[in-house]
Amino acid sequence: MKLAWSALIAAVYVILVWIFAPISFGLVQFRIAEALTVLPILMPEAVLGLFVGAMLSNILGGLGPWDIFGGSGVTLLAAYLTRRFRHSWPAYAWPILCNAFLVSGYLHRILGVPYWLTVLSVGFGEAVVVLALGIPLIRLLRTRFKHLLPDD
Repeated sequence: MKLAWSALIAAVYVILVWIFAPISFGLVQFRIAEALTVLPILMPEAVLGLFVGAMLSNILGGLGPWDIFGGSGVTLLAAYLTRRFRHSWPAYAWPILCNAFLVSGYLHRILGVPYWLTVLSVGFGEAVVVLALGIPLIRLLRTRFKHLLPDD
């Protein structure tokens, strides 16, 4: 069952990236799939699912190995930290901070754009998605779908 949850999360992540492809990539991005990055708060299976989903999405995204391995590695780190701090507010901050500071590092290197400008643009997009979509997603799952979630 755990593997099935991981696979489902990975699939939904990839689908959301490609449905919203025009806003999922680049310096200013609102990757709607990143709303799922808070799922490790509720289930450990989400860590693997998010990693695989990000890797598959970035393989198709076109920025090459930096994005494939770097981006999915950042997602793995953020998901692990979100799970680790799941009982406190930093759980919501980790996807924002990791993407803002780490993804910006390789975007700066690949695209030659100023690092701090990239931190702000990537961080802003990530914050909008995590706070506006991720938090309501967690609330919805906790109230309406509690019976489907593993016991913590």
